[in-house]
Amino acid sequence: MAVNCTSLEQVREHIDGLDRKIVSLIAERGAYVSQAAGFKKDSEAVKAPQRVEQVIAKVRSLAQELGANAGVTESVYRAMIAAFIQQELAEHSALQAADQAG
Repeated sequence: MAVNCTSLEQVREHIDGLDRKIVSLIAERGAYVSQAAGFKKDSEAVKAPQRVEQVIAKVRSLAQELGANAGVTESVYRAMIAAFIQQELAEHSALQAADQAG
């Protein structure tokens, strides 16, 4: 878990290391989001508000279990999900256009 740092430089080094891991995980999540676009029949399925709320409930619970701030975790996830929905909508639209053209 967290290391007790003795300087601001150490804190920043650890945060930089975590940022690298977080961005790697975001990239991996994005690859799955791209795949999901091909399985969904319309933009409403992409938006999936019930699924969004399931994910939010799950991550709030995980945050509490792991000692993270549940409010911060929810805010981060809502922003991330909203961005991924926009990505998936664009990809879904492109797939639909390709299907109609070909």
